[in-house]
Amino acid sequence: MAALDDVTQPLRLAPGATLARAGDTRQYVYTLTEGALRLVRTLPDGRRQITGFVLPGDYVGLTESLRHRHDIEAIGESRACRTPLADMRRLRERYPQLERKLMQRTSMELAAAQDAGLLLARLQPSERLAHFLLRLGARGALSGRPTEVVMLPMGRGDIADHLGLTMETVSRTFTKLRQQSLIALPQLHKVQILDLPGLQRLAGDIA
Repeated sequence: MAALDDVTQPLRLAPGATLARAGDTRQYVYTLTEGALRLVRTLPDGRRQITGFVLPGDYVGLTESLRHRHDIEAIGESRACRTPLADMRRLRERYPQLERKLMQRTSMELAAAQDAGLLLARLQPSERLAHFLLRLGARGALSGRPTEVVMLPMGRGDIADHLGLTMETVSRTFTKLRQQSLIALPQLHKVQILDLPGLQRLAGDIA
């Protein structure tokens, strides 16, 4: 960690700031330490698709692609660290335990991308939203938060662009899940899961 800190530069990102654009040459590996980022692709017809969200502890830029495939944008005020690719390669060669950790992170990114494709293949908005909330809850549990408490750093519009729905449909689906007593909405950016097995059944997961 000390060797990594020596070659890492901290960054502060204002809401809406762009960390990198699709097509830019990949020069750094980024680690998010605070806030949230979204990975955005602009479709040929001008529509926006959010392929994923980056949360504290996540890495961006671990792939071997020469260029970024997404716009990387800060959702709110965020903090990140960036490490030059050449330095990261040297550290991965020098410290096998770092290489193992980064491989685990890369596997998590691949699984998240597969989940995103699964979400878009589902027909029912309630299934998509339930699956999304369960994934966020599982992510929060890794940092010590109860699985039943889901924080939403992103807005309804971002969730809609991630799930392939309209913002109105997302809002209606949140209301539907609340009326079914599956969730509570104590705050705009906080969801309380009231019936975890029920939400898992709705999402098609194994309770």
